[in-house]
Amino acid sequence: MNYSITNLTQVADCNVLLSWAAKEKADLNFKRLSDERLTTKYAETSQELDAVLQGVLAELSATETIIGVLPEGPSKDDALNKKTRLEYKKFLLETRKESYGTVALLEKEMDLARVLQELTEVDAFISTLEARKTELLAQA
Repeated sequence: MNYSITNLTQVADCNVLLSWAAKEKADLNFKRLSDERLTTKYAETSQELDAVLQGVLAELSATETIIGVLPEGPSKDDALNKKTRLEYKKFLLETRKESYGTVALLEKEMDLARVLQELTEVDAFISTLEARKTELLAQA
């Protein structure tokens, strides 16, 4: 971005802006680190949730098949109870997937990309300020 850097006429103003930009950069670096860790965690959790959910779906399908061939009695009741537990587990996994699954991972990746772009812009701003400060010092 083109900053109106020529409006700065005092080295002190440059120093104030450099201090402010350094704080912004430190804050963004902290956010970057946090977002990187969250992105890694979400990626791992997303894969884990997908794998566990596939296992539950396979077990649920097998249990439904077994229920279809069992005669009425305690074995069928046990299979129906197992099916209910598996359906609940599936529900919990799908709910958790909304918070920690692929969609959440992509949101975290976008957050990280945004922070990286902000860091690039802050670095450019700092470079521009330092150049102006050097220019003002040379004029003095």
